[in-house]
Amino acid sequence: MDISRRFFGGALAAGAVAALGACATDTTTVPATTAPSPNPRAGSGANTTLGPIKQIDAGVLSVGYAEFGPSTGQPVILLHGWPYDPYSYADVGPLLAAAGYRVIVPFLRGYGPTTFRSADTVRNGQQTAIARDIVDFMDALHIDQAVLGGFDWGARTVDIIATLWPQRCKAIVAVSGYIVTQQAAQQQPLAPEAELGWWYQYYFATERGRLGYARNRHDFNKLIWQRASPQWHFDDATYDRSAAAFDNPDHVDIVIHNYRWRLSLAPGEPQYDAYEQQLAAGPAITVPAITIGSDFDGAAKDGKPYRGKYSGKYEHRVLDGIGHNVPQEAPHPFAQAIIDADHL
Repeated sequence: MDISRRFFGGALAAGAVAALGACATDTTTVPATTAPSPNPRAGSGANTTLGPIKQIDAGVLSVGYAEFGPSTGQPVILLHGWPYDPYSYADVGPLLAAAGYRVIVPFLRGYGPTTFRSADTVRNGQQTAIARDIVDFMDALHIDQAVLGGFDWGARTVDIIATLWPQRCKAIVAVSGYIVTQQAAQQQPLAPEAELGWWYQYYFATERGRLGYARNRHDFNKLIWQRASPQWHFDDATYDRSAAAFDNPDHVDIVIHNYRWRLSLAPGEPQYDAYEQQLAAGPAITVPAITIGSDFDGAAKDGKPYRGKYSGKYEHRVLDGIGHNVPQEAPHPFAQAIIDADHL
C-alpha cells in the first residue's frame, strides 16, 4: 500500500507520481439482476463467504485460492493487496460468475493458506517474486491467458505481468494505475507532507517496527483499513474474515521484506534481477487496460500522471467517495471494469 497517495496526493503527484505517466467502452454489462446502481457501494457486503478454498502447488508455493463461476468461462484472475485478502472479491466473484466468467482469486505469498513448499525458500516480498508466483499459478492451472485485475500489491502485480509477460494477459484492470516500483526513484525525497504519509514504511524499516507488526498486526492492519478508506464503514465481522489471513506464519516476513526492499534496505534475489532491470526503465504496458482512480489516489485520481504508461487500448475511470479497497467497497463498478476490459 502507498497511503501517501490518499492523504498527501498533491505533494506526491508533484514528486513521486510525476515520474509515472481514454477510449472505447464495450456495451456488455453485468447481467440485469446485478446491474450497477448510481450508488457505487451498492452490493458491498452481500456475500460473506468465498466458498471452498482450493489448493495447488505452483512454483515455490502451495497456493490457496477461491474460485467462482463455470470452469469453461473466460478466466479472470483477481489479486489482493496489503493488508487485505481474497475477501476483497467476495462480491465481485459472484457478479462475474453470473456473467459467465471463471474467476480465480489466490492468496498471495504470506497470506492465508498459501505456504512455501520448502523451509529453505527465501521469504522474499519483492514485486517480481510475487508476479512470478502468479505466472507459476497460471501455469499450474493450465491457464495460458486471463483477464487480470487488482489493487494495491495486486495492481502492481498485474502491471508487472502485463509488462514482462504480456502474452499472459488478455486485458487488465489496475486500481491506482501504473504503480510499478522503481527503486532508484524510491531514493528521492518527497515534500514533507508526502513523507509523513509513508510513516508505516519507515516503521517497518526498524526492528521495533518488525516486532510491533508481529505483535499487533490485527489492530495495525485495521487502522490501515480505516485510514485508507475513511468513508467505508466496515464492521468487525468483515474485517475479521480478512484478518485471519494475516496469521500466516510467513506473513510478517513477507510484508517487512516487501517494504524494506522498496527502499533498498533489504536485498532481492538474483533470479529476479533481470526482471527488475526491465522494470527500472519504466516500460509502457501494451495490453488492453482499464485503470481506476479513487479518493485514495489524491491528485493522481484523474489518471493523468500515468496515462502515457498505457500504449494499447485504454480507459480510465474515477470512483468518487471510494477508498483504496475498490473491489470490496464498489463491487459493481469493479466487476463492470473487468467485463469492459475483456471487450476492449
